[in-house]
Amino acid sequence: MRANLYHRVVVLLLMVVLGLPVAATLLYSLSSRWGATILPDGLTLSWYLTLWQDPRFLAAFGNSLAICIGTLVLGTLLIVPAAFVVFYRFPSLAKWMNLLILIPFAVPPVVSSVGLLQLYADGPLAMVGTPWILVGCYFTVALPFMYRALANTLGTMNLHDLMDAAHLLGASTGRAFLLVILPNLKKSLMASLFLSFSFLLGEFVFANILVGTRHETLQVYLYSIRQTSGHFTSAVVLSYFAFTLALTWLAARLGKSDRGA
Repeated sequence: MRANLYHRVVVLLLMVVLGLPVAATLLYSLSSRWGATILPDGLTLSWYLTLWQDPRFLAAFGNSLAICIGTLVLGTLLIVPAAFVVFYRFPSLAKWMNLLILIPFAVPPVVSSVGLLQLYADGPLAMVGTPWILVGCYFTVALPFMYRALANTLGTMNLHDLMDAAHLLGASTGRAFLLVILPNLKKSLMASLFLSFSFLLGEFVFANILVGTRHETLQVYLYSIRQTSGHFTSAVVLSYFAFTLALTWLAARLGKSDRGA
């Protein structure tokens, strides 16, 4: 009983510590004025109404969604077949892939951005200031999350036995991959996609240095309005938080439906 009570208290305290900043930000975004008093003078939805009627915010939010989705589509088309080939055809390359996916963590984004500015500022591949350079940068950011999740699943799967069985039934390697292996990767792939999407949506360094306001993303927009009304900024932060929370809930629902199936 004491151990159970202790665990409940610890979890409750953790939830309070994590929830208080979010609750305070939410209350501030709903307050009409909050000065020297403990509670706000009044509540209003005007900050959210102003935000979601702001064409600049809607454009920045749309840009972030388009870039993130484009990155994840590119990552799925490249990383999923690459992980399969490594584990099925060239298992000796697995250790080199584990080193490769560490590079985005080893090189700080600021350093990478400076190098990319030198390479793509002009010349035949002048991509600085365009969303294409962000797609390439975000691909390297999503690579470790996606590859590691797929590698964990492929490492526990009887990959060669499944492929041999499919070949005995007359399926080609490509058809066996699409109809046998890919469905078994669905859960890990979806989890990595949602995790990468949430992470990329909050990325700031690459977007600010390489693109800035020329193709403004959500984080660049948030940075540019930091000196305006704190209520308005809080509304932006809570909208971003609510969207990320909805994605997390959707990922959890998909995971439950996969287990139920």
